[in-house]
Amino acid sequence: MSKKNSEFKPRIVAFLCNWCGYAGADLAGVSRFQYPATIRVIRIMCSGRVQPSFILEAFKEGADGVLVCGCHIGDCHYISGNEFCEQRFNKIQKLISVVGIDPKRIRLEWVSAAEGIKFAKVVTEFTETLQDIGPFEPN
Repeated sequence: MSKKNSEFKPRIVAFLCNWCGYAGADLAGVSRFQYPATIRVIRIMCSGRVQPSFILEAFKEGADGVLVCGCHIGDCHYISGNEFCEQRFNKIQKLISVVGIDPKRIRLEWVSAAEGIKFAKVVTEFTETLQDIGPFEPN
């Protein structure tokens, strides 16, 4: 990693499912698990609610990466919202490649309300990935 990138602090927009992703983030905070202060949280009711336009808008507004966290497959509070999210996410990865955005700049994770340590690990790993890639610079 270059010195420039080690000083770079990415801006990550995090879409967190109310029931699991957000609750996992809350548990990480309450438990005082350490992770970088690189995320800006947008609380949503279900990961299935995340539209491709939300992700593109985040990049347009200056995000270096986008994280989507939802309930584990089979545990969605809206039955199959997370399965829909996963299908849509796979399409979004292809879409952003076409428009010239590195697919490593978006990440989908399943984090339950009881997985605060996993949430902290995901944010830390994603921050490190974005530091390696460098700042997002639109064409």
